[in-house]
Amino acid sequence: MSEPSRAKSLLIASHPGPAVAVTAIAAALAVRFGVTSVQLAALVVAVASGQLLTGWTNDLLDADRDRVVGRTDKPLARDTLSRSVVRRAIASSAIVCVATSLLLGLLPGVLHLVLGVGAAFAYNAGVKSTVLSWLPYTVAFGALPAVVSLATVDELPPAWMIAVGAMLGFGAHLVNVLPDLADDRATGISGFPHRLPPAAVAPTAVGALSLASIVGVGGARGFDAVGILALVAVGVCALVALTGSGRRPFQAAIAIAAVDVAVLVTA
Repeated sequence: MSEPSRAKSLLIASHPGPAVAVTAIAAALAVRFGVTSVQLAALVVAVASGQLLTGWTNDLLDADRDRVVGRTDKPLARDTLSRSVVRRAIASSAIVCVATSLLLGLLPGVLHLVLGVGAAFAYNAGVKSTVLSWLPYTVAFGALPAVVSLATVDELPPAWMIAVGAMLGFGAHLVNVLPDLADDRATGISGFPHRLPPAAVAPTAVGALSLASIVGVGGARGFDAVGILALVAVGVCALVALTGSGRRPFQAAIAIAAVDVAVLVTA
């Protein structure tokens, strides 16, 4: 099998899945708040470049650990991508991120750079190995609705939106590390999820994401028929997550997170 091209390896190292998801959430929120095409373009580029910066930084800092545990899905660990190329990509994305974030306005731009990108960098730089590993995710996701609202309508969003974003971030952190708990422990990573009993990680994630659903539905819809139906779906997913085996708990938790996102962007 031939090695992937440098461009493809760089894309893989950027964590494209989370990058696309977070950027799409920001764009959908902006459309719901009401946004001009120029504002939307600046927001998408700012968030996307921040996500690329985060993904590349994560893989660069984790390259040695990934090599130890044989992560064949990581281009830096497989030596199909050089660190110098990733460093140049990080520098370029940082310049773009700062410039486009500030185009959103001073306050939303600074919030995005400090509470969004800054929190993610803190996680990559070492917070991920502490009991506070949940905090950067919680802060960054909670700040996203505020950044978008301030950039588009120049005011803070409802408090429930920030709360849902924060709980979604907390749950996303737990879900994100679920598949890698063993590899993380083998390389010295001991964040909040790693300090929980293994059987408690999925239920804790499900609890946080389910609570986000309840708060979101209450804030967005006031528990109307559609809201109740959404919560019933969340309850079914939670039951699957708590009783299923294999990848089912992970998949069910992702489904609950999807409901939380839908509540945010359709409010």
